[in-house]
Amino acid sequence: LLFPVSNLCGKCKPRDTNLLQPSLNFLYCSLHQTTPCSQQRAVAVLLSNVSLLELLQKVLECTWLRSPPSEPAYLSSEDALLCSGWLLVASLLLYQHRYNTEVHQTLSLDLTEVLNAVIFRKKKPILLLAPCLVSIMQFLRAVLRQNFSSSLLVIVGQNTAQGATQPQPSSLQDAALHPLASQQVFSLVVSLQNLLVHKDLLLSQAVVACLETLVEYLYVKNQDVALHVASQPWHRFLLFTLLSGGQKPFLQPEVLRLMTLFLRYQSSNIISQKEISQILQEAAEANLAELPEATSRALHLFLCQV
Repeated sequence: LLFPVSNLCGKCKPRDTNLLQPSLNFLYCSLHQTTPCSQQRAVAVLLSNVSLLELLQKVLECTWLRSPPSEPAYLSSEDALLCSGWLLVASLLLYQHRYNTEVHQTLSLDLTEVLNAVIFRKKKPILLLAPCLVSIMQFLRAVLRQNFSSSLLVIVGQNTAQGATQPQPSSLQDAALHPLASQQVFSLVVSLQNLLVHKDLLLSQAVVACLETLVEYLYVKNQDVALHVASQPWHRFLLFTLLSGGQKPFLQPEVLRLMTLFLRYQSSNIISQKEISQILQEAAEANLAELPEATSRALHLFLCQV
C-alpha cells in the first residue's frame, strides 16, 4: 500500500486536504507501527518518492502562508494537514538517520521561520494551535538531535554572519551554537516556558521534550550557555505554577521530567533538597503499580538521576 498511497500524495496539491491528510497519516502510521525490518523498507520507499517529498516541501511552506484562525480553538482541515506533514517529516528525519537511507530529494526549510512559529517573534504572529505547535516541536527535536546535519534536510537562513555592532563575546557564542543564534535560543526557551504555563497535557509533554533536547544540544555546543539556560530563575516560578492545584502534583510526568532536567545540569537554584524529598515522599506513598506508564517512566529517570 505504501507505493500507491505515496504516489497518490505526490500527485496532489497542498489544497487537497481531504485526500492528503488521511494519506499522510497512513504513511506516518506505516512508519511507526511496523517491525524494524519493514520499517527500514518503508523509509526507503518513501524517500525514493521524489514527488512525495516535493509535496511535503509545499505543505510545510504553507505554515508561514496560513491566516490566523478565526476561532482559536478550532482545528481546520488545513491545520490538520500541517500537523500530519510536520510529524511525517520529523519521522522521516529520524528513520533516515537511523538506517542511513539513501536520499533522492532534499527538503529545504528556513530555520528562522521554523523558530518564529514557536517564538511568535513576528509582528503578526502565526497563532498556531496546540497540535500544530506540538508537530513543529517534534520536527525541532529531530533536527536538534541530528545536529542540523541530516542529509534529508537543507537548512537555509542560517546564522552565518554577525553584525559589526555586536560585541565579540556574542559573536563567539553564536559561532559555537551555529546554526542557532544565542538570541534565538533565549527567545525559544522563554516561549517554551510560556507554553508550559497553559497546562495543556499534549503541549506540556512536547514542550518538556523539546526543552530536554535543546539543552542537550547546547551542552555539546557550549556548556556555559546550556547551564545558563537550565538555571534560569524563571524556571523556579514555572515549577510553582505547574505544582499549583491537583493531587500529588510532584508525580506529574512533565514535572518529574523538568526536575530531572534541572538535576542533570545541577540547577540547585531551581530544585532544592526539599523538592527532591517531597517527590520521594509522594512516590513512597503511591501505589506504583497503578501509576500511568508516562509517570512511571519519568519517575524511574528521576530516581536514576538522583
